[in-house]
Amino acid sequence: MSINKPYRGPGDLPNVIPVFPLSGALLLPRGELPLNIFEPRYLAMIDGALATHHVIGLIQPESEAADEDATPALQSIGCAGRLTQFAETGDGRYLITLTGIARFRIVEEIVAETPYRQCRVDFSPFRSDFTPSEGEEAVDRESVLRTLREFAEVNEVPVDWDSVREAPNEALVNALSMMSPYGPREKQALLEAPSLKMRAEVLVAITEYELARAKRAASRLQ
Repeated sequence: MSINKPYRGPGDLPNVIPVFPLSGALLLPRGELPLNIFEPRYLAMIDGALATHHVIGLIQPESEAADEDATPALQSIGCAGRLTQFAETGDGRYLITLTGIARFRIVEEIVAETPYRQCRVDFSPFRSDFTPSEGEEAVDRESVLRTLREFAEVNEVPVDWDSVREAPNEALVNALSMMSPYGPREKQALLEAPSLKMRAEVLVAITEYELARAKRAASRLQ
């Protein structure tokens, strides 16, 4: 999904943003993440973002056990997204889509009067995120596709191979990373990968590990 407002570098983004702690969720630059918002504090967060810069930071709690805690400790790195779709449901919920802009590192959490949390963040360590297709040529596309094919076969997952073949490397790797059925630690590793090439390698390594584990479990049942 295209973004109307251009973001060419860290200076184009606010240095204080609302943060949405969400375990197991992954947003990456130019990726699209649909969300169903229903908690009052996060409804207020959407209202605040719509009234200002339309930017929200998605970040994972440090621990899955902290999900029910109102103020769980946060991972140090998240990804900012722009609200590119918004709809009211009529029953008090918002259906939104965040389109990823760039990753950030938390500098500090500020004392805010809002019911949602806000952090001072630094985008400068992730300047490459502002350049579409950065590092695409270094991705081992065949390795990604081979692993995807094996995963789809083992798990009987339907794949639109025509769309996969047409997707550029950045869209392919980031979409597969975001849609992958892996846990919070694996999602954080994919987020923190320094380059698109390394994200692809992390994705392949995690998938190969899960495939090997599934094969071992199947062999024990025979």
